[in-house]
Amino acid sequence: MMNKKERASFVLDTLNNLFPDPEIPLSHTDSYSLLIAVLLSAQCTDLRVNQVTPRLFAKASTPEQMLKITKEEIEEIIRPCGLGKTKANAIWELSKILLERFNGQVPKDIEELEKLPGVGHKTASVVMAQVFREPAFPIDTHIHRCAKRWKLSKAINVKQTEEDLKKTFPKDSWIRLHLQIIYFARKYCPAKGHIIKKCPICSVLTGAQGLTH
Repeated sequence: MMNKKERASFVLDTLNNLFPDPEIPLSHTDSYSLLIAVLLSAQCTDLRVNQVTPRLFAKASTPEQMLKITKEEIEEIIRPCGLGKTKANAIWELSKILLERFNGQVPKDIEELEKLPGVGHKTASVVMAQVFREPAFPIDTHIHRCAKRWKLSKAINVKQTEEDLKKTFPKDSWIRLHLQIIYFARKYCPAKGHIIKKCPICSVLTGAQGLTH
């Protein structure tokens, strides 16, 4: 029977084997384009975001350029991502703040990022991890679900899941692990239609721990 430390080690080894060098699924060229892409990904698929952002960035790829188009123009472009009016307003307003307070640059400070319109803790954590390579562990629904299935966290919210996983895994693994779990969850451990015997992690942990879900 595996204890928590052994389960975590098995999870890490399995993910490193299956996804040794995961790439960020959102297309971007710099910190600003990644920030906008992650903001747009809220309640939207990465695939859809990647279909929308080329048109947006062709028109405005910097905060300065974004302020030269209207919120209505932004909304028209990003409408397929959902929450068009809210996201368009956030994109325009955060671009204004970046120009006024940070010389048009995305701040390398998670607290400053979280103050930007439309930018929550998860979005800020993604930017800190993937752009600035600062240890962060952004938690989305995929990671929250897997952490619970693998008995690595009993948390009922993503904030507690983040704290649990940060205590469970080495700090130098967080940035890569965040992406690895997302890719794994999508391929092997989905919310619906999950087949335990075909899941490389759950199939083993179920046998070792009698996990059920």
